[in-house]
Amino acid sequence: MVAAAALTVAGTAMSQNVTTPYSMYGYGIIGDRATSMQRQMGSVGYAMNSGRQINVMNPASYAAIDSLTFLFDLGADVSMLWSKEGNVKEHSTGGGVDYLTMQFPICKFMGGSVGLLPYSSVGYAFGNEIKHGSMENQGSGGINQLYLGLSGKVAGFSLGFNISYDFGSIVNDVFSTPATGGQTKFEHVMEIRDWNINIGAQYTARWNRFHKLVVGATYSPKKSLHGNTWATLQETTMDSNPDTVGSMSMKGKYYTPTTVGAGISYTFEKNYRLMVEADVTFQQWSKAKYSPLYSNNPKTPDDVIFQGMDFNDRTRYAVGAEFVPKLRGNYGERITYRLGGYYANDYLNINGNKVKEYSVTCGFGFPVPSGKTVINLGLEWKKRFASPNNLISENYFNITLGVNFNEVWFFKRKIY
Repeated sequence: MVAAAALTVAGTAMSQNVTTPYSMYGYGIIGDRATSMQRQMGSVGYAMNSGRQINVMNPASYAAIDSLTFLFDLGADVSMLWSKEGNVKEHSTGGGVDYLTMQFPICKFMGGSVGLLPYSSVGYAFGNEIKHGSMENQGSGGINQLYLGLSGKVAGFSLGFNISYDFGSIVNDVFSTPATGGQTKFEHVMEIRDWNINIGAQYTARWNRFHKLVVGATYSPKKSLHGNTWATLQETTMDSNPDTVGSMSMKGKYYTPTTVGAGISYTFEKNYRLMVEADVTFQQWSKAKYSPLYSNNPKTPDDVIFQGMDFNDRTRYAVGAEFVPKLRGNYGERITYRLGGYYANDYLNINGNKVKEYSVTCGFGFPVPSGKTVINLGLEWKKRFASPNNLISENYFNITLGVNFNEVWFFKRKIY
């Protein structure tokens, strides 16, 4: 019951984590399945398999968990945004629960994980004056992933997969208010109910007990989204019911892309621990259809009420590192220090302008004095803009907090 309640709360809050007008296009702002610890390192993770932290980015990592260990990771963030469009500057804040994950051993060579993650987030509100009136745009929602993953290992190889149930609603509203009075609301809704799969592999090489090299890769196939989309029109000041002006099934008309990720990491662990990783992600959004929505009662064959979109392929390059000064030192020496960054060409194409973003991140892992639980506190600065025309320039300052509970289960204590 507690886990179910936590999943429900997380699913409600995750759609509130982003506040940006860029999220009104497509499916919103796409996430990368990174935990708080990974976000502190530039959101790397394809070649990470420590067994101390949950790594949903590559399900092959689940098999690295110790046979007596149970991990539970809950993350949240607060985001502050400063945006500029021409000479107009704005400031907004957002935040909420980011993810909820659990990892557990199945046997000596297998591990599993279950959790709830954001796939995309939508959140914006802005308005402007139009001839003889005003217009306001609002949007909310997103797509969440409730997943179950399994992984197994043989020698240095491990293979795993996540199967997810994708669900959520994306709502885009336009309010038109003429100077003569009254208000009209146009609403477009996408309701997604679907499944997805992500496959991962890792190879770990050790030339002695102090050095470890990991190569990892993941793959998700292109897939049609299941669900429904519709648009309604309503005179809000006349207490009238909304009229459905267009509707259709999303199957075969809306797609998520083929996604490939790869990374390499190196770890040295003796009296201290140092880990560095570099990742690259490619998503073929240019081949993912996003169809227009036509009127139910068209006056012409081309009576489009919600235009489709052409996307760009998304590429993302990330690097990150973490350092523990002394594994068995005093409390200050056992704090983990993390640093990272990334550069991404986003999937959005807005009137021929490509959206880009880059980020610098840092953070700390504070061990709880008793036990192996770690509190991860991170800071992130991120810039998002469009090119060749800048459109809206955005600067983010994010504070991330994750609690990684590391508990020993299935351990039989001796009775004296």
